[in-house]
Order: sequence, then structure tokens, then C-alpha cells
Amino acid sequence: MTAPMIEQLLSPGYLAEHLGVSEGQLAQMRYLGTGPTYVKVGTRVRYALADVEEWLQGHRRTRTSP
Repeated sequence: MTAPMIEQLLSPGYLAEHLGVSEGQLAQMRYLGTGPTYVKVGTRVRYALADVEEWLQGHRRTRTSP
């Protein structure tokens, strides 16, 4: 059984720290639509762990050329 989604919501600060980017970079990715899917809870942004993992899988690379 999977954990309820609410237990898997990550704050931008937590995610930024673990990805090694700034919160500003995450905000820019949200603006451009290039980052992980996020949810708004009132005025707060949260990331579902499953969405972050899916986004990371989509950014795996085996070489540096496009």
C-alpha cells in the first residue's frame, strides 16, 4: 500500500537543497514549465515525491550531446 499523497509533499526549500539548486532556480523552472509538476496548497507550492522522481527519470542522460 502506498503512503497518502500528503505524506509525500516536499517544500521548495527541501527539494532545492536535495537537488543542489536554489529555490529561485526552482521558481524559474515553474515559470518556464521545465521543472517537476507541482501543486498549490493555498499560496504554498509543494512537490509530490512521485512527480519529482518521474521528472528526474525523464532527465536521465547517457551523453552530453542533445
